[in-house]
Amino acid sequence: MAKIYQRWNIHHRLQHILLFVSFFILTFTGLPIKYAYSSWAPSVIRFFGGFDTTLIIHKVAAAIMIVAAIYHLGYLLVCWLVKKQTSTAMVPTWKDVTDLLDHIVYSFGLTEKDAEFGRYSYKEKFDYWAVFWGIAIMVGSGLMMWFPQISVQYVPRWILDCAQVAHSDEAMLAITAVFIWHFYNAHFSPLVFPMSMVWWNGKSSQAEMEEFHPLELQKIAPAEAGAGEQTLEVSSFRRNPGLIIAQMIIYAAILAWFLYGFLPLGLM
Repeated sequence: MAKIYQRWNIHHRLQHILLFVSFFILTFTGLPIKYAYSSWAPSVIRFFGGFDTTLIIHKVAAAIMIVAAIYHLGYLLVCWLVKKQTSTAMVPTWKDVTDLLDHIVYSFGLTEKDAEFGRYSYKEKFDYWAVFWGIAIMVGSGLMMWFPQISVQYVPRWILDCAQVAHSDEAMLAITAVFIWHFYNAHFSPLVFPMSMVWWNGKSSQAEMEEFHPLELQKIAPAEAGAGEQTLEVSSFRRNPGLIIAQMIIYAAILAWFLYGFLPLGLM
């Protein structure tokens, strides 16, 4: 019987749940505010009970995201200062660059050996640090707009105008990254479809560890590494160059539609 490994504890899972719940609410309430002139926006605003109610829900979700950020930073400090537990597993290294190149070559079937990842792959590190960058911008600019009477006491008006632009554009970047990059890696990839359950139970099977984190498995259970009887079930899509190219075309079409429909100037 294949073993089960605990990758995320309850704190990791709660932080992630707070993050994605607040993100979805912010997305669904923020887009109709940003694109209030669009034909679909009034219907969404009415669904949430009017503009004032939509804005209140948006601010409550923003508060939840701030709580998630404080929770995460506090958790890291407790692990570091109290429990004396430190980890550099999420710090980008040169290996992440070579892993990216190796993974691209492998995905197109040009080699039989895929990149081997430790506790976190380059994809997971990208997600993590993108959130750090995004929350810093979104929270900072959002608070300035939330409390303009306080902000103008310390910064000129043009800074407040820049904050509005930064808040709006960073939101669109985050939405694009989550729905195209993260959703594929965590949901739509044939390796994990319909989703990876780590976010819910924090656990990975031996087959999943051998597939996604073989170097970590070698570290925590060297006797088990490479000895799993189960093979991760995936579709033939994984290494079929034609299907990969078709998917890239589909994703490019979706991205073009997204940019045309939501960027202020469209693709004209």
